[in-house]
Amino acid sequence: MEIRFEHSPKEVRGMTTEELRSSFLTDKLIVEDTIRLVYTHYDRVILGGACPVRKRLVLETHPELKSEYFLQRRELGIINVGGKGKVLADGQSQELGKLDCLYVGKGVKEVAFESVDSAEPAFFYLLSAPAHAVYPVQYMPKEKALPVDTGSLETSNARTIYKYIHAEGIQSCQLVMGLTILKTGSVWNTMPAHTHTRRMEAYFYFDVPEQQRVFHFMGQPQETRHLLVANHQGIVSPPWSIHSGCGTSNYSFIWGMAGENYTYTDMDIVNISDLR
Repeated sequence: MEIRFEHSPKEVRGMTTEELRSSFLTDKLIVEDTIRLVYTHYDRVILGGACPVRKRLVLETHPELKSEYFLQRRELGIINVGGKGKVLADGQSQELGKLDCLYVGKGVKEVAFESVDSAEPAFFYLLSAPAHAVYPVQYMPKEKALPVDTGSLETSNARTIYKYIHAEGIQSCQLVMGLTILKTGSVWNTMPAHTHTRRMEAYFYFDVPEQQRVFHFMGQPQETRHLLVANHQGIVSPPWSIHSGCGTSNYSFIWGMAGENYTYTDMDIVNISDLR
């Protein structure tokens, strides 16, 4: 598990491209027969990926957590972006198709991942936050995630938003999680941009064609920076930063938040004309 510390806007102002990438962009999170995790000190969120192909993968605790098991003081959101797979939570198995979600609450001692077919393995994206209340394991298929169509072709941001873990969906202690799918011909996400200093956000880009990239914009609204993101890479977005993107083709991404605030719609909008 990689550990990353916080950075202030003042530090980010002088970072080189490589410093920005090593601070806020993850390596590819989906690696065959491996669980990869990145622990960020922004609200102590952990983002990661699990790709079981030839064996079952068990989510182990890590020395830095000082816990008997991974979810002793944490909760976990899981979204599958690959072939059919299974998640086992204390022995109870749940099958997840592509874009299905499973929430696993504080106190579950063993979490494991399997693929139904090793020729088409599951790609599980993981997002975990500290939890101080217990909520039950809950499954939500993509079809029940109440998709919302928004944006337009005129502004190149026609997209569908799926909300899974939030106040009106799967209940959690503080985790909020969902995904966005850009429609063919649209490339912009989260524009107009916004910040929410009450909570951090993490992004995971998927279904990005191999030779294409997403320009992810971050930084303070009047001093933006960008990161070039490939398929299955993640972004750690500080609470003070905008988080917006534009791809060289359409793509999809999972978004997730944790922090002081649990209200999905609580955003401090920045006018496009005010960005710098």
